[in-house]
Amino acid sequence: MLFNSFSFLVFLPLVFAGYWLLQRNLRWQNLFVVAASYVFYGWWDWQCLVLIAFTSAWSYAFGLMQLRDKRPQGGSLAAKLRLAASIVINLGILGYFKYANFFVAEGVRLLQSLGFEAHAETLNVILPVGISFYTFQALSYTIDVYRRTIVPTRDPVAFFAFISFFPQLVAGPIERAVNLLPQFLAPRTFSYPLAVEGCRQMLWGFFKKVLVADTCAYAVNKMLAAEVPSSISLWVAMVLFAFQIYGDFSGYSDIAIGCAKLFGIRLMRNFAYPYFARDIAEFWRRWHISLTTWFRDYLYIPLGGSRCSAAGKIRNTFAIFLVSGIWHGANWTFLAWGAFHAALFMPLLLAGRNRRYAVQSCATLRDLPKILLTFALVVVGWTFFRAPDISTALHWLARMFSFSDLHLSGTFITTAYSTLWPLAALVAIEWIGRCGEFPPVPRNRFLRIMLYYAVAALVLFYSPIPQTFIYFQF
Repeated sequence: MLFNSFSFLVFLPLVFAGYWLLQRNLRWQNLFVVAASYVFYGWWDWQCLVLIAFTSAWSYAFGLMQLRDKRPQGGSLAAKLRLAASIVINLGILGYFKYANFFVAEGVRLLQSLGFEAHAETLNVILPVGISFYTFQALSYTIDVYRRTIVPTRDPVAFFAFISFFPQLVAGPIERAVNLLPQFLAPRTFSYPLAVEGCRQMLWGFFKKVLVADTCAYAVNKMLAAEVPSSISLWVAMVLFAFQIYGDFSGYSDIAIGCAKLFGIRLMRNFAYPYFARDIAEFWRRWHISLTTWFRDYLYIPLGGSRCSAAGKIRNTFAIFLVSGIWHGANWTFLAWGAFHAALFMPLLLAGRNRRYAVQSCATLRDLPKILLTFALVVVGWTFFRAPDISTALHWLARMFSFSDLHLSGTFITTAYSTLWPLAALVAIEWIGRCGEFPPVPRNRFLRIMLYYAVAALVLFYSPIPQTFIYFQF
């Protein structure tokens, strides 16, 4: 079920009403969350429910087994074996559904290059929506339980609600049990201010998705459909794709976080104005924060982090970026995208300048040259992300940096112009609100309500061609 669909418009108020009618009985309320979440997820394909149910049941069982182990962290061989089994099973399921087709296709291609006849006609594994997100959420629980940073829960209903909570189920944020699970274990009461805040954040998310991302997607697709895209059209297309993927993914995160607030649940922040970053290190502290911090806590630090030799720092940095690239999909382009960002990050890390800018610090107009340079580097990286394969990405980059064709056709200008006002509004509003969690609104009540109605009308009646959320494929 898509957030920007009529079915969700009907689904949300019904679930909202049923949820708060059950607020006096926590167990029934959580059970209602699980049922609603399974309906939401099963809307795509009910068969995928088997996978999420198995992941939830196995991770819950792991926690119960850990309750019986009274030894200190890492002191029990049985605990280590259980953890290894949990990681292997979860990653094995994820790996099969996400990468089986890729490895078979690559294997066939390799055999054919060696002169053998090979075909891949029997395997066509369908990728379940959001499997990377809920798998990583379950893994964080089992690892934290093993580390004894969280007490395993005995409540299966609350645990299933933690894994399947529908607002963030298919595209994050990737929540930690230490934050989300206690919220399902404690009684919740309706908060009108929190609900209003949630509606406002959802409205802003819909603005980014419908008016920014979908508008840019139409322009990008049209520009890249040209038989021989010009140098300037490729640059403009990649800049628009940068805003498309940001509007799409951060818009989804805002809708998810705002929707959760309607149910008295607070999810972690997932984006912090990443295109105002002043270097690549700051960009990664502001982009897809839930995934970045997941890799930091469960991969980078266990490998030694930055508290090791220069060679160790290089190894660990490339490991986290390459794995991040692979996480995004079974294509060499994602691996190249991760390697590109690792190479950009490396000079800052080795010079000890990768922590210059915290998320809490605000950029100023004096930082504009740094912001533009960082954005340009990110745009180059997005070329790998958008291209269907490595050869196409390299071809696009070669044309972009040749500056051989600067011709602007009338169709090109018209297509690009259609994205101008949504992008201008997005950049202006986010620049004004860059020091807060989300953009401010007028203090005057009348102006505030008029603004809400105006944005809602634009979202409902502005009609770019609807696009599926990009991160659903991950």
